[in-house]
Amino acid sequence: MDVTLHLAQDPEADALLGRSPLAALTGMLLDQQIPMEWAFKGPRTIADRLGAADLDAHDIAAMDPEAFAALLSEKPAVHRYPGSMAKRIQQLCQYLVEHYDGDAEAVWRGVGSGTELLRRLEELPGFGKQKAQIFLALLGKQLGVAPTGWQEAAGAYGEPRSFRSVADITGPESLSKVRAHKQELKAAAKAAKSAKSATSATSAKSATSTKSAKK
Repeated sequence: MDVTLHLAQDPEADALLGRSPLAALTGMLLDQQIPMEWAFKGPRTIADRLGAADLDAHDIAAMDPEAFAALLSEKPAVHRYPGSMAKRIQQLCQYLVEHYDGDAEAVWRGVGSGTELLRRLEELPGFGKQKAQIFLALLGKQLGVAPTGWQEAAGAYGEPRSFRSVADITGPESLSKVRAHKQELKAAAKAAKSAKSATSATSAKSATSTKSAKK
């Protein structure tokens, strides 16, 4: 695996993501509740603080949990919640050591179908269906991993130039489009929540009026 990515919008961080399967998985794991660039810069920051050129699943899995959490908590913190994310990264590495001998690329190497690859990704600690589908789309669109049916398995994230996730980020312009899409989703969710609250309030008021009328 040796490709050019632009997820962190930082040359050194992106270079690591492009050549290191574990760094790419770790960046995807970190990509929640913080800006995308911050998340995908995390693997490079962790490697630097470990004094290493790359992340090693065996080394991280074996580290003292408190020491690893402290490493992620150093300023600037790797994540908004460095303690909990340190635990998740170690769980991911421990899983990779147990099931793939610490070889992150083995998760997708030689997999024959998108369905099987999605299943393997969903089994990784910290990877729900949505995160697994987004990473599957990233593999297919930018990392040259395209088993039969990968687009269908990735769902909407597998659609060409959908700009729904990091899978479509290839530079500043596409980053802006993905961010705009995410903001639209948040606005829609907020509007739906407000509408639901208003409906509930109206129903409650109507029920109270009915009770009063019966009295």
